[in-house]
Amino acid sequence: MMRALLQRVSSAAVTVEGAETGRIGQGILVLLGVEAADEEADIEWLCRKISQLRIFNDQQGVMNRSVLDIEGEVLAVSQFTLHASMKKGNRPSYSRAAAPDISRPLFDRFVARMAETLNRAVPTGIFGADMAVALVNDGPVTLWLDSKNPE
Repeated sequence: MMRALLQRVSSAAVTVEGAETGRIGQGILVLLGVEAADEEADIEWLCRKISQLRIFNDQQGVMNRSVLDIEGEVLAVSQFTLHASMKKGNRPSYSRAAAPDISRPLFDRFVARMAETLNRAVPTGIFGADMAVALVNDGPVTLWLDSKNPE
């Protein structure tokens, strides 16, 4: 299952080796983990769900607006550790995470599809790099999505 951790942010940025690779203002930071069995249907479902989630406040202070409604932004960061298993011992196993030759193209397709959905560029980190992610979590609002387990 493609797994996404969403954080509603007033701003977020990612840097690699001191150079900023992506920055957004108000919107959603998406940390995305990919498994080998993931496919286009997972990407479609996640992009639709993320873009339509009503997690931004309306004039009455009720979370009733989507990132599309507010013309917000999305910053996408690949994160294989979202598929960590911690059932045995104290060292997480990442065996469920897809290998880079599988996960990189799926991550890139997710970013491209999200950009189409939002009708704007989706900045990212650098796939496989050691990244520093800075954010101002607004709320805080943090949500978890699994493409094969829609709740």
